[in-house]
Amino acid sequence: MQTSTLLLVLAALMVAAYALGRQRSVQLAQPLGGIKRLHSLPNYYGLMAAVWTGLPAFVVFLIWSSLESTVITAAVLGSLPDGQSTLSEGEVSLLFSQIRNIGRGAIELQGSPELVQAGELLGTLNASSQVGKVTLTLVLAVLGCLFSWFITRPTMRARPQFEVVLKGFFILCSSIAIFTTIGIIFSVLFESVRFFQSVPLFDFVFGTKWSPQIAIRADQIGSSGAFGAIPLFVGTLLIAGIALIVAVPLGLMSAIYLSEYAKPRVRSIIKPLLEVLAGIPTVVYGFFAALTMAPLVRDFFQGIGFDGVSAESALAAGLVMGIMIIPFVSSLSDDVINAVPGSLRDGSYGLGATKSETIRQVVFPAALPGIMGGVLLAASRAIGETMIVVMAAGLAANLTVNPLEAVTTVTVQIATLLVGDQEFDSPKTLAAFALGLMLFITTLILNIIAMAIVKRFREQYD
Repeated sequence: MQTSTLLLVLAALMVAAYALGRQRSVQLAQPLGGIKRLHSLPNYYGLMAAVWTGLPAFVVFLIWSSLESTVITAAVLGSLPDGQSTLSEGEVSLLFSQIRNIGRGAIELQGSPELVQAGELLGTLNASSQVGKVTLTLVLAVLGCLFSWFITRPTMRARPQFEVVLKGFFILCSSIAIFTTIGIIFSVLFESVRFFQSVPLFDFVFGTKWSPQIAIRADQIGSSGAFGAIPLFVGTLLIAGIALIVAVPLGLMSAIYLSEYAKPRVRSIIKPLLEVLAGIPTVVYGFFAALTMAPLVRDFFQGIGFDGVSAESALAAGLVMGIMIIPFVSSLSDDVINAVPGSLRDGSYGLGATKSETIRQVVFPAALPGIMGGVLLAASRAIGETMIVVMAAGLAANLTVNPLEAVTTVTVQIATLLVGDQEFDSPKTLAAFALGLMLFITTLILNIIAMAIVKRFREQYD
């Protein structure tokens, strides 16, 4: 039985257990005067029956599935001759792939009886594991259903018990997000430590030249590239800054107009049109930046006397990126401004303030924490953008603040370093993780600054 089929059968058993549990609670309550004698509604008895049927079986299924591959791999490799223990991790992975293909019948080897036996053992263990997993999961589901049938009583506190299960599920969901973040941090951190063992931290953080190189020929061994990250971060901040200069004023003005001045009919038309910008794929923005915006920027500045303007420029990428992130600012700011209590507006009007004065001195400061959240989201989106920069700003790591020159960003270089068949033990590849770590730290600093601003104004207007 395939895994998907097993899960469908388990779900069907849970539905059946729900119906049986609900029916049994109603039957037990009839001699006592009806369902009003039950501690909880019949639905909760059915839900607890479904929990007892599905939860233990599903937990065992997850544990079995997570350990299955490791145990089988260890057993198969342990059946090989002792000489296999000296192989490297990559060689072991390649050997096991060969054994797997032998077990599937994809390849045939002559003169390697130990690999043929290992392939047969792998097939046997996989079949036995699948049978055992299916059998144990279904047996536990049936036993759970029977157990819920026997423990169902009119006095059973079904609703509080189910709420405990539901609370545990919510805690598990929130914990998954937390542990995922921790896993991302540690995975990037460990690889970054390996990179800094080859490249000094000071040279990486304060270096002004980025030219990652690896030895390709024998006469190049011993040569190393330049891993200074300053040009990448300057390019990232330059493009993101241009994007925010475009997006923040336009987004805020749009939000103020939609929330304070626009009529309901106009608002119902303009706001969806603005939010359509957020749904356009970034590659489409990249085409627009490369084919339309970049030539316009070049021709305009050459027309007013600037020489040597590049066809790939930070200005073209930043302008298009700013258009892309306008909905992040306008939509969130509009919702926050609408959430400002009307009593603040009424008090301002009562003191004789005009509408514009009320917006500038009352509404906007009160909504500033939420507006900062929208701006921070837009900044994070701009810093993490890759496709527009690749197509409009290029890949050249130039240390410049001239928006008319070609630059690159951290995310573009990360994508470039990890493209192709690269080994994860060379500084060139590990540099991508170091860049990711520095980008994470930069974003964290921006979050801390934004939280400080939000806290200051929130205390003032609480």
